[in-house]
Amino acid sequence: MTKPLRDIAVEELSKSQAERELEHLAKEIAHHDELYYQKAAPEISDAAYDELVRRNAAIEERFPVLVRPDSPRHRVGAPPAAGFAKVVHAKPMLSLTNAFAESEAYEFIARVRRFLGLAKDAAIELVGEPKIDGLSVAARYEGGSLVQAATRGDGITGEDITRNLRTIEDVPEHLHGRHVPAVLEVRGEVYMTKADFLRLNRQQEVGGKPPFANPRNAAAGSLRQLDYRITASRRLSAFFYAEGEMSEPIAKTQWDYLAALRRLGFATNPLARLCPSIEEALALYRKIAEERAGLPYDIDGVVYKVNRFDLQERLGMVSRAPRWALAHKFPAEQAETRLKKIIVQVGRTGALTPVAELEPVTVGGVVVSRATLHNEDEIARKDVREGDSVIIQRAGDVIPQIVGVIAAKRPKGAKPYAFPHKCPACGSLALREPGEVVRRCMGGLVCPAQAVERLRHFVSRNAFDIEGLGRKHIEAFFADGLLKSPVDIFKLHTRHREIETREGWGRQSVDNLMRAIEERRKIALERFIYALGIPQVGEATARLLAKRYRTLAAWRHAMTAAQARESDAYLGLTSVEGIGPAVAEDILGFFAERHNREVLEALGREVEVEPFVAPAASSPIAGKTVVFTGSLERMTRNEAKARAEALGASVAGSVSKKTDFVVVGADAGSKAAKARELGVRTLSEEEWLALIGG
Repeated sequence: MTKPLRDIAVEELSKSQAERELEHLAKEIAHHDELYYQKAAPEISDAAYDELVRRNAAIEERFPVLVRPDSPRHRVGAPPAAGFAKVVHAKPMLSLTNAFAESEAYEFIARVRRFLGLAKDAAIELVGEPKIDGLSVAARYEGGSLVQAATRGDGITGEDITRNLRTIEDVPEHLHGRHVPAVLEVRGEVYMTKADFLRLNRQQEVGGKPPFANPRNAAAGSLRQLDYRITASRRLSAFFYAEGEMSEPIAKTQWDYLAALRRLGFATNPLARLCPSIEEALALYRKIAEERAGLPYDIDGVVYKVNRFDLQERLGMVSRAPRWALAHKFPAEQAETRLKKIIVQVGRTGALTPVAELEPVTVGGVVVSRATLHNEDEIARKDVREGDSVIIQRAGDVIPQIVGVIAAKRPKGAKPYAFPHKCPACGSLALREPGEVVRRCMGGLVCPAQAVERLRHFVSRNAFDIEGLGRKHIEAFFADGLLKSPVDIFKLHTRHREIETREGWGRQSVDNLMRAIEERRKIALERFIYALGIPQVGEATARLLAKRYRTLAAWRHAMTAAQARESDAYLGLTSVEGIGPAVAEDILGFFAERHNREVLEALGREVEVEPFVAPAASSPIAGKTVVFTGSLERMTRNEAKARAEALGASVAGSVSKKTDFVVVGADAGSKAAKARELGVRTLSEEEWLALIGG
């Protein structure tokens, strides 16, 4: 039996296996990001999620050429939800790299020293702060008054929650003190205390409403209410700890910044400590871990930050996380329960996913009843059977993972689970390709589950974002022939009266649906491409395609021409950074299918796809391609590359006609000669620093 990819150690993966595993991980992590950040309804534990991210990072480190454009390292959170105005953050709101062992904390400090070119024993002062389990926010003050507040969203764009944040006592309406910057943006975490969480759930039960699963979900749901009065009726709290855009600095270190925030009127966490070394930071971690259960709010770890801001600026960020901070997470919590039943769900790509239905059990104050079993190999490896007593673990605030089975408590007659070889939705054969972890339904267009899932993807938040077309309605419309393809969505207005007579519908609800559909007849090119559901084309890849081809007509024309694999069009597609042969084949395979081309043609008559508009350049090297060669004196090579990327440039490893600048350091080799040969502009380190502003 072929060993499943997920069970193969990273160091044992072949390049082709690693490429397939990164594809699976990108999709799986994106799915869980949407559930956690947008819907406050995650379905796996923090520990399980973190393990996926760690495996993805380890594979990318071993095979850097396989890093995908939709890699989790490029994402922070999830795109903002509908219903709120969008706010573009002046500075990205970053995520944090996670650690789970003390050895990883020591390696964090070693990386900082290497990046900065410091001695192995150089002192690095840190600030340790409890990692609050809440919702990240940014609050902007102008002239000392609160003017705007936003959620983190995807790190670039968040939701405008200004009115809601004003209802929280810990958020000052006006700043105190004499030295208040003209512009000051602060960042922090909104949370709900354990006592307020219990109080809210009692109110929910009295009102006949479902209780919240945990304080984090309650805080997120309360802060993201369209009616700010609902937010005001629920007790929320906040701690602040990070800087955003500022007209002038208020501190030179993280420790002094926290003190400055308190003087201005913000709440900061009283457990934060200045730590002269990583050893003292780890001692703080152990102390807070011991006190965790008695704290009035939930935390899931301790964050270590390099104290000096000048070092933070030099360290910069890598992909979605700063190099100068680390989140040291607490271990998972465990409990025992019974697995009642294993059900199999069918996704839009035909993937069969097993889900465990559990006897409800409380783990760390959270009641859980379901867990994803990932795939059939996971079931076989753990020998999970219906009726088994199982150990589940939870790290954070979500549905747990099954750690193992208690064999001594197995009921008599319990049989090994037989994974179906036929699709539970359509009865078609479900096959598993060699080396693949997932079994897929071969029903294709005849499988109702796939068709419904494709339609759900088409109307999802990050695609066409059509409110009012949830799973229940799509399934019902599909079953009765009202919806068969995405084009039918834009023809539902011809069935207005028919829909009005359906159970659960009325004139007002149908009018609302039609209005929502009409509002989506104009859509950005990248969202349109993502909505098509092409395998391996997530949001990041869709944006790359939109950026490369600019218009729908140009993209369609190029993909038709690229069917000839020796054509310039094919070379143009595969030359897009982040789109390799495997992704290209899936894109071209989509266009090779006549049915897909017909759907595209019909959609073109129903909707207006807006051309891609590139953001305005913000630096002299934005959009340029830079190559570094030789040794630099003022900074390490990694620091130079990070700075270039932060200013919007692409850093390449080789010189070509498309290279804009080659930065030449001491002992430069063949790259400098190649630049002169091609007529590419070369810069000394001093010229480079002058160009980028030091």
